[in-house]
Amino acid sequence: MSEITKNSENFVGYEYKEVTTTRDMEGVYADGYPNFGWKLDNISPSAISLSTVSLRFKRDRKIRNKAELSRLQRQFDSGITQIESLERSKSTSAFAAALTVGLIGTAFMAGSVFAIVPTETPSVLLCAILAVPAFIGWALPYFIYKKMLAKKSATVAPLIEKQYDDIYEVSEKAHAISEN
Repeated sequence: MSEITKNSENFVGYEYKEVTTTRDMEGVYADGYPNFGWKLDNISPSAISLSTVSLRFKRDRKIRNKAELSRLQRQFDSGITQIESLERSKSTSAFAAALTVGLIGTAFMAGSVFAIVPTETPSVLLCAILAVPAFIGWALPYFIYKKMLAKKSATVAPLIEKQYDDIYEVSEKAHAISEN
């Protein structure tokens, strides 16, 4: 009977959490979650896409200060979500502008083609005039995208750094709580 009591004292019940994230953020989760009492159990490729991974964590169900650690973990997760959103915002407006210019170039090319299509009076001159902005509209998007991406990246970089500072501060508080 004493052996059963002894074994039940060593029993640890775990709770599990699976996080699917990009490979870029894998290290942030792997470094941050242990501060909230989680232990990295497994890393596997995600079924969603090749650029994502699934991280499985576990932690003792009876961890001390669980409510406070969970609150801090929500702040950590919110900070990571903001970082990912800011990262996506860098390319969104650049992509939209490049796509718009490319579509306008395509419209000019359509006009150029319809100007030369056999009608009563095909206009070779109008076809050539419309083809020039069409080709410019097809070549320009690359340069627009690169320039806008660089500009937005410079604007967003300090905000991303601040978010990283915030999540590391939250992790530091959680580590201090979990150590007590």
